Amino acid sequence: MKLTIFTPAYNRANLLYRLYESLQRQTVTCFEWIIVDDASTDDTQKVVEERIINNTKFETYYYCQQHGGKHRAINYALEKAKGEYFFIVDSDDYITDNAVELILKWIDDVEGIANIAGVAGLKVSEDGRIWGISKDKDVSQMMGTVVDATNFERKKFNLLGDKAEVYKTDILRKHKFPEFENEFFVTEAVCWDAIAADGYKLRWYFEPIYVADYLEDGLTKNGANELRGRINNYKGYCYYICQSLKIVPLKERMVRFRAYNKTRKAMEKGIVEAAQDLNVSTLKYLYYLLVLMPFVYVLRMIDKILLK
Repeated sequence: MKLTIFTPAYNRANLLYRLYESLQRQTVTCFEWIIVDDASTDDTQKVVEERIINNTKFETYYYCQQHGGKHRAINYALEKAKGEYFFIVDSDDYITDNAVELILKWIDDVEGIANIAGVAGLKVSEDGRIWGISKDKDVSQMMGTVVDATNFERKKFNLLGDKAEVYKTDILRKHKFPEFENEFFVTEAVCWDAIAADGYKLRWYFEPIYVADYLEDGLTKNGANELRGRINNYKGYCYYICQSLKIVPLKERMVRFRAYNKTRKAMEKGIVEAAQDLNVSTLKYLYYLLVLMPFVYVLRMIDKILLK
């Protein structure tokens, strides 16, 4: 089987059926759908068991896990997946009617290319706006564009905002999420960056396959990747920053370090303690803070001036 579509579900009984209907409308149905329920307290299980699981045109599997967050659900699903490729579709989103057909075509395009870890398409809003592209930008000339790039090269190729990535399952299994006790979020960048650091690229297609509108109770709107989420999931956040300081290009590395420095101030952590949390010496932390961070800030200001 070529493709596993995976959905982490947490209290989305009212929206999960919409995703199911979009999967039912696919022009090809040679894929499996894995749902991992992260201990929902609503009617998610009832909706799946009574309305979905026995009525699909494709193989569907439903699993429940102890509440642990999306990253644990991904790790769990990777062990169950039979597809060669793995496509994460959140329970409050859905896909275009031709998404699977396009993905399978793209997979055929990259078959046998050693350094390609997967393919990716666009995410759009329900009104058709492309995420990562400003409303006043003419996108007509960009449609149909194909780019081979690592996760580190996205800005260079204007691959901004959220995209719909489909990774090889075996590669994801080698780069699973770290799990920390009593923490429920780790940014997906931990995995995508590790894959990029190993030299893998994605083939990015400028075609929409995924429809997403960010809900008020979703991870994005609730600041999982912002200050509150960083504090509440501090060990996982430190893991992400430690990794970034080792493998991410300099400019982005200092952007992330600056965000961490704001976080440690909000937590009233001293520099010595913060350095220990990041597993670096105090001297190195000060070097990042007093030398590299200002230097990169100046470079970014120069870039902005030259690009005007």
